[in-house]
Amino acid sequence: MEVKRRTIRTLVGKLSSVSEQTRAEALSELRLITKHDAESRPLIADAGAVPYLAETLFSTSHAAQDDAAATILNLSISCRHSLISTRGLLDALSHALSHHRSSTSAAAVQSSAAALHSLLVVDEYRPIVGSKRDIIYSLVDILKTPSSPPRSVKDALKALFGIALYPLNRGSMIELGAVPALFSLVVKDGRVGIVEDATAVVAQVAGCEEGEEAFRRVSGNGVLVDLLDPATGSSLRTKENAVAALLNLGRCGGEKVVREIRETGLGGGAVEGIAEVAESGSAKAKAKAVALLEMIDGGSGTLFGFQDSRFDSLLNKSSS
Repeated sequence: MEVKRRTIRTLVGKLSSVSEQTRAEALSELRLITKHDAESRPLIADAGAVPYLAETLFSTSHAAQDDAAATILNLSISCRHSLISTRGLLDALSHALSHHRSSTSAAAVQSSAAALHSLLVVDEYRPIVGSKRDIIYSLVDILKTPSSPPRSVKDALKALFGIALYPLNRGSMIELGAVPALFSLVVKDGRVGIVEDATAVVAQVAGCEEGEEAFRRVSGNGVLVDLLDPATGSSLRTKENAVAALLNLGRCGGEKVVREIRETGLGGGAVEGIAEVAESGSAKAKAKAVALLEMIDGGSGTLFGFQDSRFDSLLNKSSS
């Protein structure tokens, strides 16, 4: 262990070398070590590597950006506190993301977004990251940019999902244009994984007061209802997310929003989708589907004239 520690100190020391080649070689070696040797990650963080890695994200060299961002991502697996407590680390990640259209390499953008997602696993870090509006803006801009690589979009969605898990961040996400960007992906992007990830973020953002108007402006309720119709071919996970989003909208917006959901044409097809989630979804999704059925049923005992013994059974099961 002592030999390993000395080797790491030497490599970290080279990150401040005046020789660009020396810095590049040390950075590349640290990237490999953090990828393959979990035991070395805290040693690298403790040796003071993080400030140098953050500074390197401002480099014009794509190779240096890639190595620095990937090393930060690797460290985020087991050294989250060292990263979040380093002054300027979030600003450096924000810089990398904000230049996704120009000077930052795609790989560095992806690793930076993935590192944020890893940091956001910790509840206490969500308000810290969410307070950086430039980070949210840049992640949303990645979604809005047609030329963004699919992996960049997926990593941005995962980071936004982590940010949205803290309720007070959702208003900022809406202010910064997250809702139209998300629904544009849902409607126009045919890739199942991206639609699933986008609707997961939609479901979280729906759980705030600002969501009602933001969703109305993009006809979001209708899109979510359409996703539940078997005719659209949505995956089960997408349907689970649509159920969660509609339930959150109804709970936050009250009877007015519930009525709007009904008026979007929620009938046989969409109710079939909700029933599928109630019967085949995850345990949490099943509970949400039953709650949504109860909400849209409004205590009438029939769902807009669409009667099926399965729905009676699901509703009765929830009340017993």
